Amino acid sequence: MIEYIRNWYQLHFSDPQVVILALFIIVGFAIVLLAGDLLAPLLASIVIAYVLDGAVEVLRRGKIPRFLALGLVFFAFIALLLIIIFALLPKLSQQFTQFFRELPNMITHGQGLIMQLPDRYPSIAQIFTEEQINELIWSIRSQLISAGHNFISQPLESVVGLITIMVYLILVPLLVFFFLKDKEKILNWLEGFLPENRELTNEVWFEVNQKIASYIRGKFLEVFLVWSVTYVTFVFFGLQYAMLLSFLVGISVIIPYVGAAVVTIPIAFVAYFQWGIGPDFAYVLIAYAVIQFLDGNILVPLLFSEVVNLHPAAIIAAVLVFGGIWGLWGVFFAIPLATLVNAVIKAWPTKNSKNKQAVKNENAHEAKPA
Repeated sequence: MIEYIRNWYQLHFSDPQVVILALFIIVGFAIVLLAGDLLAPLLASIVIAYVLDGAVEVLRRGKIPRFLALGLVFFAFIALLLIIIFALLPKLSQQFTQFFRELPNMITHGQGLIMQLPDRYPSIAQIFTEEQINELIWSIRSQLISAGHNFISQPLESVVGLITIMVYLILVPLLVFFFLKDKEKILNWLEGFLPENRELTNEVWFEVNQKIASYIRGKFLEVFLVWSVTYVTFVFFGLQYAMLLSFLVGISVIIPYVGAAVVTIPIAFVAYFQWGIGPDFAYVLIAYAVIQFLDGNILVPLLFSEVVNLHPAAIIAAVLVFGGIWGLWGVFFAIPLATLVNAVIKAWPTKNSKNKQAVKNENAHEAKPA
C-alpha cells in the first residue's frame, strides 16, 4: 500500500511544475471559499474589468489609443449601471411587489380549480385526500409569500444593509476603472511573486483564458439579448409583469438546460390567471418556446462555438457542485470552472504522457548527429 502511494506520488507530483499548478489551484479555491464574502466587491470588480477589457482591446485594434478606448468603455459601463439603478431596478421592484400582493388571490383561485380535480378525475381522489391537497396548497402559499416578503425586505432591513449597498455602488466602479487603467502594472506586479519555471501553469492558463473570456462576454450578451427580446414579446402580447418575467427569462440562460424549464412555470402561471386557457395563453407560450428555440439553436452556437467542449452531463454536474458552493456566482461560473478542471486534467502528467515524452526525448537524442 505504501509502495503504491509512493509510486502514485512520484507519477503525479515529481515534476515541480505540477506542484506549482496544484498550489495555484488550491490557493485560489481556498481564497474564494474562506474569504469570498469579504472579497465579493473585489471579485466582482475583477470579473467586470475582465469583461470590459475585451471591448477596450477591440477599440485598440481599431487604432484608438488605449486611454481613449478605456474612457469610452468605462463611460458606457457607468451609463449602463445608471440605467439599471434608476430605470430597470425600480420597475422590477414595483412589479415584484405587485406580483406578490396578487399572489394570494392567484393561489386562492388556483386552489378552487385544484379542488375540482377529484370530481373530474376520480383516480386523483384515491391518491390524495381533500385535507392533503389543502395542506399542500397552504404550504406552497405560505412559502411563496414568505420568500417574496424576505426578498423585498432583506436588502433594506437595516442601516448596515443600505450602507453596504452604497459602498458597493461606489467601490466596484472605482476598482473596475483602476483594474482597466493599470492592467499591465498589476499583472507585472503579480508575476513578481510567481516562480520562473511555470510552463505547465502558463499552458493551462493560456487555454482556459481564451475560453473563459469568450464565454463570459458571450454569456453577458446572451442574457441581454434574451431579456430584451422576451420583454418586447411580452409587452406586445400584453402579458402582465412583462419586465419581471423577461428578467427571469434572461437570467435563466445562466443555468444550462434547467433554467428555461423552471422559468416556464411562472410565465404559464401568470398567463393562465390573466387570460385562462385560450388563444392568448397559447400565443404567449408558443412565443416563449420560439425564443428558447432560437436561443438554443442559433444564438448559443453563434456565441459559444468551439468555446466550451463539455458533455451535457459534465455541465449539469458542474452547475450542481459549484452552485452548491458559491450560489449564483457558482452557477454563472460553473462552465468556466468546469473548463478549468478539464484543462488541468488534460495537462496533468500521467503515465502515458510521461512514456510519450520519454520516447520523444529518446528519438530526439538519436536524431542528433554524432
